[in-house]
Amino acid sequence: MKKWTLLLVVIGVILNSCGIYKRSDVKDNPVNVNERVRKNIEEGRGIRFGKGKNAGGTFDFASSNELWRASIDILDFVPFTNASYSGGIIITDWFSGNSKVEDEKRQLKITVRFLTNEIRSDALGVTIYEKVCKLNSVNDCNTKKISSNLENEIKLAILKKAAILEKEDLKKTIKRNRKDKRLEKDAARDTLFDK
Repeated sequence: MKKWTLLLVVIGVILNSCGIYKRSDVKDNPVNVNERVRKNIEEGRGIRFGKGKNAGGTFDFASSNELWRASIDILDFVPFTNASYSGGIIITDWFSGNSKVEDEKRQLKITVRFLTNEIRSDALGVTIYEKVCKLNSVNDCNTKKISSNLENEIKLAILKKAAILEKEDLKKTIKRNRKDKRLEKDAARDTLFDK
């Protein structure tokens, strides 16, 4: 009997330390099963079987990724050379910037790398390249990577837009799930009255 008790304690310690088991409070998770199910569906977690609709999950196309959509929206002022969702990168074409020197042409190129799909500060890598060409000579251009506040401003703008898009999508999902739930209740009530 002592061996079983020891085994259960060891398994409990392993599960707790691995993060598989997480302690939760009643205030965070409702005790009533129906309330828990409703909360999970409203938050877009889990799946419902009845009508075969997926109430949550991950998708493999760009229109469901808020970071991708936000990046496209923020950088829509310049054409893209490469926009590969599966590669996780957006590269803009060269575009003109303001040059303080009259006899040179200054152009910029922005690269956005997606490091994760989660909306967080380290989810994106923004790099800016500068190309300065002398106007009086042929093929006299210097290209270099620059560091400026513009990188952080673009990153912040993308993250803010992505957070807004995520919030809007969550509201739409909750509204759609509540409507589906009402329709299911109405159908169940109509079935009872038909009998």
